[in-house]
Amino acid sequence: MTEIEELVPHWRNLPEVAELLGVPITKVHALLDERALVALRITDRKIRSVPEEFLVDGAVLDSLKGTVVVLSDSGFGDEDIIRWLYTEDDSLPGRPIDALRGGRKTEIRRRAQAAAW
Repeated sequence: MTEIEELVPHWRNLPEVAELLGVPITKVHALLDERALVALRITDRKIRSVPEEFLVDGAVLDSLKGTVVVLSDSGFGDEDIIRWLYTEDDSLPGRPIDALRGGRKTEIRRRAQAAAW
């Protein structure tokens, strides 16, 4: 198991994401292309998977896309984005993903912009 796989407690492969969202797999691929979701190839089989906490009540966490775009535009790759979202930050306190899920997207996006510098 890699460090990033250990950092994220629960992963969902793309067919599972499609089922949880109630959409065809092609829509999940579109969400990845649009940067509304981020996936990594994990496990020995290198299966594309999404952190489960990116999904809330049968939908994609609505504040995720803007944060992913800010980090992507700053040069973060997909693994870097997930690592940043899941790394504890004592000044929050907690992880950025928890703050996003708690409705604190403005603060997290400000921190994402600062992380680029």
